Amino acid sequence: MVADTASHRLEEAIDSKLTQNTGNRCYWWNGTWFSKSDFLKLTDKIESSLREAGFTKGQRLTVLTANCPAFPAISLAAWRIGGTVVPLNTKPGIDALIATHELIEPFAAIMSEAVWSELGTPMREKNFGSMICSPTGDITFPDGTRELFRPSEINTAEYAVIFTTSGTTGLPKAVPLSHGNILNNCMELRKAVIPLEPGDVFLNVMPNFHTVGYTIANITPLTMDAGQAIVPAFMPPSQCVKAILDAEVNIMFVVPTMISYLMSAIERGDAPRNLFDRFKMMITGGDRLNDYLHELALRVAGKDVVEGYGLTETSPVIAVNRDYKSHRRGTVGQFLEGFEWRLSTESGQPSNKNEGVLWVKGPSVADGYFRSPEITAQRFIDGWFNTGDYVRVEDGYLTILDRVTDIIIVGGFNVYPQEVELVLSGHPAVNTAIVVGIKNNLSGQVPKAFVIKEDGSNVTQRELIDYCKQRLAHFKVPRKIEFVNEFPLSPTGKILRRILREYKGTAE
Repeated sequence: MVADTASHRLEEAIDSKLTQNTGNRCYWWNGTWFSKSDFLKLTDKIESSLREAGFTKGQRLTVLTANCPAFPAISLAAWRIGGTVVPLNTKPGIDALIATHELIEPFAAIMSEAVWSELGTPMREKNFGSMICSPTGDITFPDGTRELFRPSEINTAEYAVIFTTSGTTGLPKAVPLSHGNILNNCMELRKAVIPLEPGDVFLNVMPNFHTVGYTIANITPLTMDAGQAIVPAFMPPSQCVKAILDAEVNIMFVVPTMISYLMSAIERGDAPRNLFDRFKMMITGGDRLNDYLHELALRVAGKDVVEGYGLTETSPVIAVNRDYKSHRRGTVGQFLEGFEWRLSTESGQPSNKNEGVLWVKGPSVADGYFRSPEITAQRFIDGWFNTGDYVRVEDGYLTILDRVTDIIIVGGFNVYPQEVELVLSGHPAVNTAIVVGIKNNLSGQVPKAFVIKEDGSNVTQRELIDYCKQRLAHFKVPRKIEFVNEFPLSPTGKILRRILREYKGTAE
């Protein structure tokens, strides 16, 4: 059930908040706070430009721009018209973007000036129309593109946003989320995280094409009379430091990598020791938060970091630790209200214990994939969604043991990388450890660890393997350990295990 409003339309819920007490702080940008009235004027301007271009109900609009004030305003303007927005990542390159546009079939693409200078010509050559939008909402139509605007063949007025990712085949996979999906998740998140209240200031630095960046950082503040400090990108971290201090940020949803960078900035003297003094909560998701980061945050910032959990298909939050008092380290907290859940074996049979593959159902859960009935049938069954995560539930708290696809099978025995990583991270010479499975002719797979050492450490592979042998069953001990300076990261800061699996292939 959607709380706090009878409407299931995001634009109505947001507009109703924006028209109340319009003098309040709405968003911070480039050192200046802007009011709700300013945001409404910005949205009105963009809505007028979209209508002038011919954008109508049921059509889709791709958006390729860094975080800026225009981005959430584009979403609100499109929803007022009855359209759907599709935020995209430009990093995969033009071929991937063309494939995504062919799947989505948008009316047009909205690009920043920087993206247009790089991708405008090849997009036009593929007959996709584009508009250029400034960070403050001024839309222009480059020569030769306006005639390429096209009506959508499929009416998707019920969808607020479509997120796209690369599927297992390399082809794009699209997740359409309805207005009800996102609005429910925003409202239940607000109720679940106890310290959240009107007047808070969120840090908006996660990429807007990521569901956490989109739903939590952009949309949630607009639905609850909270402000947001908008930062174009996380790197360099100095931009974030300035925003946190100047805008008086007190709520942050980020990935663990960002926490690590910010704590390191404090230790180096690039950020003040009181950077997080006013923070109510620091919440991470998207990847496992290891004990090292907990201890680092407590030591450097004097505040712990709690975990939440979700997926694009769930709008995104499924569970979160409510506050510091009830926080259980190592868990991702308790389920949001409205989620039904069940556990199964990897073969799909009901689990007879408190561990298994997590399936969820509820008003935040998508109804399938866009134009992909085969993939939908694999993950969505009778309203239940298979998260693909192997979990444990104890006392209502959820612990992610691993992605099912990340489980290492050694001679028929399951090895959960997280367990091995926790052991390695307990060694004083180890900063961070990631464990993957690699092929082995005898046992099928063996664990291999990639380790970032603590500064000044001379620990050897042999020493760490012996350390693991004293603490793990023999089949769980890494066969090989590679020392690295950094891990391959996605644009959102998530460690790419699949790249590590491909690194130097097979253990002997």
